[in-house]
Amino acid sequence: MGTVYVFFADGFEEIEALTIVDVVRRAGLNVKIVSVTPDEIVVGAHDVSILCDINFSNCDFFDAEMLVLPGGMPGAQTLSEHAGLSKLLLSTAAKGKRISAICAAPMALGKLGILKDYKATCYPGFEQYLEGAVYENKPVVKDRNILTGRGPGAAMEFALKIVEELLGKEKVAELKEGMLIKND
Repeated sequence: MGTVYVFFADGFEEIEALTIVDVVRRAGLNVKIVSVTPDEIVVGAHDVSILCDINFSNCDFFDAEMLVLPGGMPGAQTLSEHAGLSKLLLSTAAKGKRISAICAAPMALGKLGILKDYKATCYPGFEQYLEGAVYENKPVVKDRNILTGRGPGAAMEFALKIVEELLGKEKVAELKEGMLIKND
């Protein structure tokens, strides 16, 4: 199994970003927190500082199992404007590999045309950036290799869906039991 890369920029949404990293690491997957800023320390939308594992410029992503973009503003905007990340997203999508984005971050995919003819969701008000997508007002939407989430309230469901995609439903059930989350 490769690496799950989670991209951080100043103004990231803490609940989304940290829930994803925590849950995916609990599942036993290799997760790298990647800063797209010049500094490895990024500050969230609610002033929580995080020391990232690596800087974008020092990573080749050869082992990427999934790319994950948390939301938050202006973090998601910064992600959508990062030239290197845009190039990586386009090449990953062209190969049909997994990409996930939550809250405002699906706009990065929409602006690049990656969501054309895909079902997707996002934070209310950001639908306009989902160019060519079929918007669904759901907490989490999976369509082929793309997973999107609506916002902070969907963070746990989104993170568990990432685990399900990579390790299956049995692993999700195990995590839910350990975290005292009601199993459906």
